[in-house]
Amino acid sequence: MIVPVILSGGAGTRLWPVSREGCPKPFLKLPDGQSLLQKTYQRAAQISPRGDILTVTNRDYYFQSRDEFHAAQLPDHRGHFLLEPSGRNTAPAIAVAALAVRALHGDDAIMLVMAADHLILDLPAFVEATRQAARAAAEGYLTTFGVRPSAPETGFGYIECGESLGLDDTVRVRRFVEKPDLETARGYLASGQYLWNSGMFCFSAGALLKEMERHAPEILCQARACLDASPGVENGQWLMQELDAESFTALPDISIDYALMERSDQVAVVPASFDWSDIGSWSAMRELVEPDEQQNRVSGEAILVDTRNTYVHSEGRMVATVGIEDLIVVDTEDAVLVVHPDRVQDVKKVVQQLKCADHQAYKLHRTVSRPWGSYTVLEEGPNFKIKRLVVRPGGSLSLQMHHHRSEHWVVVRGMARVVNGERDIYVNVNESTYIPAGHRHRLENPGLLELVMIEVQSGEYLGEDDIVRFDDQYGRVK
Repeated sequence: MIVPVILSGGAGTRLWPVSREGCPKPFLKLPDGQSLLQKTYQRAAQISPRGDILTVTNRDYYFQSRDEFHAAQLPDHRGHFLLEPSGRNTAPAIAVAALAVRALHGDDAIMLVMAADHLILDLPAFVEATRQAARAAAEGYLTTFGVRPSAPETGFGYIECGESLGLDDTVRVRRFVEKPDLETARGYLASGQYLWNSGMFCFSAGALLKEMERHAPEILCQARACLDASPGVENGQWLMQELDAESFTALPDISIDYALMERSDQVAVVPASFDWSDIGSWSAMRELVEPDEQQNRVSGEAILVDTRNTYVHSEGRMVATVGIEDLIVVDTEDAVLVVHPDRVQDVKKVVQQLKCADHQAYKLHRTVSRPWGSYTVLEEGPNFKIKRLVVRPGGSLSLQMHHHRSEHWVVVRGMARVVNGERDIYVNVNESTYIPAGHRHRLENPGLLELVMIEVQSGEYLGEDDIVRFDDQYGRVK
């Protein structure tokens, strides 16, 4: 049995303004319309035609992750989610996942650990590499995937290969190497003995836990206490375990490479021949689009005049360029990025400055996903904010109250059921209702079509944290 384990987290700061803390890189849509996470789910289904697909992600991304699982169309699989209260790096995540897999499927279950934000297009080669890794895992090895380098890349870690294990092309790992400088990377490439460290792994649950007992016993002990304090909730195709916050945050923030792989003598590597990209910058995104005769690449709608070697990514607006070359232009609803291709790694500095200034553009888009649908901020100013709400059929906002703002709701499509204080009413198209500050209220879509509403907020404070929840069908009431 192979159980795919998908690690889905991180802010993807180098892909700002599309990737943000509230909607990180795994949810980024590629030119074909699919997200990286959706493609990862489909890749996992190729390896394991039936059974569990385990996702370790932040509690805030649970419903978005379920949407991507649903979009991947996997009726024969169960989505098993381990929800972290905060990020603690890969060692705690993998330790808790291994304990969960062993509890459900036993020590011999093979875990295929994948990152949610990698892109692999050659699926047959990926399946073959996984088959080789699973053979080594069944022999007790902690197996990783090494990608044959095509260039002296300084943005990746490397793996130095050792002697053959006599299992297909699998060899022992001699050592892991940090991201090198350019001269060192050229030497690695010329030697033929080094592979890029892909960050993917394959091992049995029992072997992984045995090696953690030897080399990282404190992490394993705390992970076991955390899982024991985190009961599961099963609902049809979904199994959800919200990890206990107190015990999980006591785990160290450390990667599986540092905590275990660099210490164990049972580590092997499969030299993989499949294509692989961690989509770590806008240069990588640019390579997913075919160039025109002037080496320009466009995702979205753009007009290019006297423009060369430029990439334009536009979400919903026309972008025009005149007389430029060697640039990357990214346009979203509320932010524009213009960067030279040689400086794409420095985009994260923009996010750092936004955080320091407490500007919401580091965290949220104008359109924000919610379990019940989404909202888009249309306009805001002193003491007012206007939103467009889209509520899915059967979706319902929590029963809530605001201390500092009142709200006026106008239905523009569909029909709404509204709890407003002591009243329980239906509001149709072109009808409205007013909710004073301090009133308990709830919005629900009882129909079969999307409910679209315009919400006008007014008050001295309009922050999203001015919500007191009393009841919620998505479990957001503490």
